[in-house]
Amino acid sequence: MLHHESELKLLTDRAWFAREALEVAPDLLGAVLVHRTAGGTVSLRITEVEAYDGANDPGSHAFRGRTARNATMFGQPGHLYVYRHLGLHYCVNIVCAPAGRAAAVLLRAGEVVAGSDVALARRRAAGVCRSAHDLARGPARLTVALGISLADDGADLLAPADSGAFSLLRSATDDVKTQTNPTRISSGPRVGVAGEGGRADLYPWRFWLTDHPTVSAYRAAQPRKPQVEQRRST
Repeated sequence: MLHHESELKLLTDRAWFAREALEVAPDLLGAVLVHRTAGGTVSLRITEVEAYDGANDPGSHAFRGRTARNATMFGQPGHLYVYRHLGLHYCVNIVCAPAGRAAAVLLRAGEVVAGSDVALARRRAAGVCRSAHDLARGPARLTVALGISLADDGADLLAPADSGAFSLLRSATDDVKTQTNPTRISSGPRVGVAGEGGRADLYPWRFWLTDHPTVSAYRAAQPRKPQVEQRRST
């Protein structure tokens, strides 16, 4: 449920993002990401995220250092890091921690709370959308619903509203993390992360609003099939 407009406040402090990924990630739950485009505006309440901690995290794109692909992760916090996954679809992250640390939070799922007609048209143009809960369930669907592409890599969430395409709002009265009901936020292993970074005992760095219908299903990383050596014909 979207808070009343008077209960939401625009995030304008870059220091809020300049914290550890494990602090920012659960604090993003319940926040509303807004994307304004010529085709319409869509607002999405974030319901599921994953934290990634750069050089300290074998599951992170930045674990082995800076590349052309992950360069945005090394920049100022509060920017979007968008990448193409498996050459098929886009995923969007919010850069956090001080510049140079390369930490980010992946947005895995959300609830479209405004602009659902625009989001649905985008989803149907890209494939099948069976219900409102599926509009932004999963990182690929989320970027389609919001109209995000590689052109948005590096976009600043703190840019002035009259010039920036994105903004992030949080409730001024409701901090999910401090609710008396501790089951409101759940955590567990990240989805589809192979190797040590996917271990639940070491990296339970996926966070979601408990029992929310838009949260995506957990899937472990699929082991790679061993390559079969081809015999040379004689």
